[in-house]
Amino acid sequence: MLTYLLFFVGIYLLIQGANYLVDGSSALAKRFGVSTLVVGLTIVAFGTSMPELVVNVISALKGVGDIAFGNIIGSNIANIALILGITAAIAGIKISHSTIWKEIPFSLLAVLVLIVYASAQFLDNTGAEFIFRSSGIVLLLFFAIFLYYAFELAKKSQVKIEETAVTFHKHSMPRIIGSILGGLIALYLGGQWTVDGAVAIAKLLGLSEYLISLTVIAIGTSLPELVTSVAAAIKKIPDMAVGNIVGSNIFNIFWILGVTAIIRPLPLPHFANIDLFILLAITALLFVFMFIGRKHELERWQGISFLAIYAIYLIYIVLR
Repeated sequence: MLTYLLFFVGIYLLIQGANYLVDGSSALAKRFGVSTLVVGLTIVAFGTSMPELVVNVISALKGVGDIAFGNIIGSNIANIALILGITAAIAGIKISHSTIWKEIPFSLLAVLVLIVYASAQFLDNTGAEFIFRSSGIVLLLFFAIFLYYAFELAKKSQVKIEETAVTFHKHSMPRIIGSILGGLIALYLGGQWTVDGAVAIAKLLGLSEYLISLTVIAIGTSLPELVTSVAAAIKKIPDMAVGNIVGSNIFNIFWILGVTAIIRPLPLPHFANIDLFILLAITALLFVFMFIGRKHELERWQGISFLAIYAIYLIYIVLR
């Protein structure tokens, strides 16, 4: 009974830990005059991806590969279809030129690279259904390219420190450091309890660990992205709202799966290829939506469409 209770406590700690980490990291970054788009693509995306990272690392160490893989694919699908869907349904989101032509295509590339690795058994007839350590290294190399791009973007789009410093007059360095450390501790405990609880619940209900990770864990670890994107949209900071989601999806595949595969090769669940192609289609649809209706804007009806797609997807994975 305690294990099941700790599962939900763990998800709560993941959310709160990510919030503390995002607040502290964002305040620290903005002290150096970094733009909201860059903060969204890097610091905030990293912070809101921490629940996925912690869950995956712990899953890899415990040899629960289905949870590690399903968490990432499920989170990325939820990020676009559920979270951007909710955010756009609340208020249409204007999307910057660089996000449309650089960041979204980069997230498409991330899915394509993963599909190539997941389909390797069909390409070389080895029958291997793993993402090996060598593949993890390649994923991290792609992540390094993305970080270089974000660094160059930061240099080109810096804002004056004087313009942002007043915003953080209540954020002293001890408070910022305390927020970051507190967030990391909450993330660690939350990740441990979430993985243990997910395995226990899957066994109790006779469900696969992959299904639990695609749904409950994926949505739970994506809640920081939801809170961040909705808050950014309400505050009229669209670059932060979209950059957070797109950046998080890139982080999840190139960084988190890369690290996870290096710790321990990841076995691919039975339906992995189907879910990957669904993720590819949803990411491609986000790009196409930029040129339908009002250009360079995710409108409310498009957000509602994403929500409908996600509902259909949930029904499909439960019934299959």
